[in-house]
Amino acid sequence: MGRGECLGETQEKLKIEGWLARWLIAFGFWLLQIWARTLRYEVDDRAGVVGKPVTENYIGALWHNRLLIFPLVLRRFLPNRHGAALISASRDGDLLADAIHRFGYEVVRGSSSRLGASAILQLTEVLASGRDVVMTPDGPRGPVYELGPGIIFLAQKSGAAVLPMNLEFSHCWRLGSWDRFIVPRPFSKVRVLVSQLHRVGATNTPEQFEAERLSLQNTMMALVEMR
Repeated sequence: MGRGECLGETQEKLKIEGWLARWLIAFGFWLLQIWARTLRYEVDDRAGVVGKPVTENYIGALWHNRLLIFPLVLRRFLPNRHGAALISASRDGDLLADAIHRFGYEVVRGSSSRLGASAILQLTEVLASGRDVVMTPDGPRGPVYELGPGIIFLAQKSGAAVLPMNLEFSHCWRLGSWDRFIVPRPFSKVRVLVSQLHRVGATNTPEQFEAERLSLQNTMMALVEMR
């Protein structure tokens, strides 16, 4: 699968707010479910979690530009796992939070790069209750494929393992956003890659923390074929 198979960049961002935005989210939620039914899926589950009973809760990690159909993938292949998603505290995040609620997930507001004490506490409580947390560690504004420190702080605070995941597409469109957001074409093939669990170690110095951050970033990038 080459980069040339993902075409058609969109350069403009629409500023849509209020009732129209929420109507479009409801319509988009319905359309996305129909769209996803046209896709063909292949699962590479290296962690052995698909179809298995929940024995441990995880911090699910996915790069931001693969986010579009990810909630549907979770509901399809991990229907017995429940939890919360970290969504930015921006105005755009308000609309995304509405969409995430429709998929049956709770929402915690915050940034993967600047995860505040309140968000850390809420996410830790979610994990302590036996539910999962889902994050896009380069979101909400990038740089693309650069893992923010928030997920490392959370893993160290909670003791939960990180479950790196990735979606690869046979055919797609790329938007003109900071991360060249990926939209799979109808009837394309989706490869769902689930890495082995990644344990974040305790750190005492900035150098040790950076080593843990890079280790997780490299683990996630090892799943990425189309950049």
